[in-house]
Amino acid sequence: MNHRLEARLVEIVLYGSVAAVLVFFYLPIFTLIAFSFHEGRYLTLPFDGFSLDWYAALLDNPNAKGALVNSTVIALISMVASTIFGTLAGIVAVRYRFPGKKPFLALSAAPLVFPQLLLGIVLLLWFSVLGRWLDFNNGVTTAIIGHVVYITPFAMVIVAVQVFNFDATLEDAARDCGAGDWEVYRYVTIPLLWPGIFSAAIFAFLLSWGNFYLTYSLAGSTRTLPTFVFSGIATGSSPLYPAMATVVFIPGILLVMLADGLRRRAARGGV
Repeated sequence: MNHRLEARLVEIVLYGSVAAVLVFFYLPIFTLIAFSFHEGRYLTLPFDGFSLDWYAALLDNPNAKGALVNSTVIALISMVASTIFGTLAGIVAVRYRFPGKKPFLALSAAPLVFPQLLLGIVLLLWFSVLGRWLDFNNGVTTAIIGHVVYITPFAMVIVAVQVFNFDATLEDAARDCGAGDWEVYRYVTIPLLWPGIFSAAIFAFLLSWGNFYLTYSLAGSTRTLPTFVFSGIATGSSPLYPAMATVVFIPGILLVMLADGLRRRAARGGV
């Protein structure tokens, strides 16, 4: 009886802790989503009523449209570049031995543990000096470079895990059947690594799409969705900005669900 009671208490503590963490994490998000449907012009309680007018207002707001376009461009380009670099680095990190491999891995993983705010400040100082020499201002390009520097190590780790679990004998079998190196990579290696590459691409997009610190530091006067929401909430209290934050949040959830579905399908051998 004592053993059962002890086991029951452990389950209650564990499940209760997980539930408390989830509530602590998601309650502010769902509160923000709820305020996006607030009918009144100010974020006050009690609600004046529920309305979709603020989502319609987003479509008529040129600044919101510009922020959406900028976020999409930065996230897509950063996703493609960081996924390519991360895939190549992941393959090299697992499969090849070369002089200086340990320093290479250490430098590649450095952005993983470097705070975004400090990384943004360091890159801002670097671009400020370089901009005076080459006569350019911070904007979309510098933001993309900063995002790629920060995101590539995450993509590398995700792909490296997939490469580590890869069965290299399949490539040997393809070569024994007469396939060249390019054919092996195209028809065997890349398709089998694709779940990891695709997951890395989704993760890279999400890290760029919702990034605030690097974008705020490196984008100059260019507004993206996170900086647009921050500036609006910091200077006002209109439900327009919770509506925009909801627009940022929902695609992230959908992409995470897509990535999880792909992972489950790959685990069942469907890919």
